[in-house]
Amino acid sequence: MARGPNPKEVVLSDAEVKDLTRLVGRHNAPQQIVLRARIIQAAETGMNNEQIGRELGLCADTVRLWRNRWVALQSVPLEEMSVEARLSDAPRSGTPGKFRAEQIAQIIAIACEDPQANGYPVSHWTPKEVVVEAIKRGVVTSISKRQVGRFLKRGGLEATPDPLLAQLDRNRPGGVQRTGSDRV
Repeated sequence: MARGPNPKEVVLSDAEVKDLTRLVGRHNAPQQIVLRARIIQAAETGMNNEQIGRELGLCADTVRLWRNRWVALQSVPLEEMSVEARLSDAPRSGTPGKFRAEQIAQIIAIACEDPQANGYPVSHWTPKEVVVEAIKRGVVTSISKRQVGRFLKRGGLEATPDPLLAQLDRNRPGGVQRTGSDRV
């Protein structure tokens, strides 16, 4: 045994052993949850955090976190909280996202359309115009230009931040001559 403080003892009921074994054997189980289940199974055999960490390729702090979380929840009956729920991430702090994935996808889809086909006198969308169009279509009730820009940037798209650039591109014969450093 490795030296150091003794880790909290994990004693599993027959139902917990059965649920953990079923979870580890399930092919469609999230691998993160399966790994946590293996930590608990190994902890029940009497292994310390260092030993479990070496066996599973994890740091002892990760093993300690999940062992302690499991022990803290063992007084809750399985009927109230399943094994998988015990091994899931705790809710994150902060406010939840304001926009659903569907709304973000619709905003990105707007930016992929031709602005002229939607009645805008520019050849490239600006975040401001995407905002106006998204509100007009009822995708969102309000959104900032900056947030639209973040969605587009995250999706690998980028609208020009300057409406003047988009208008210049439209007004010049043959369009704006771009160099290799310009963004398209």
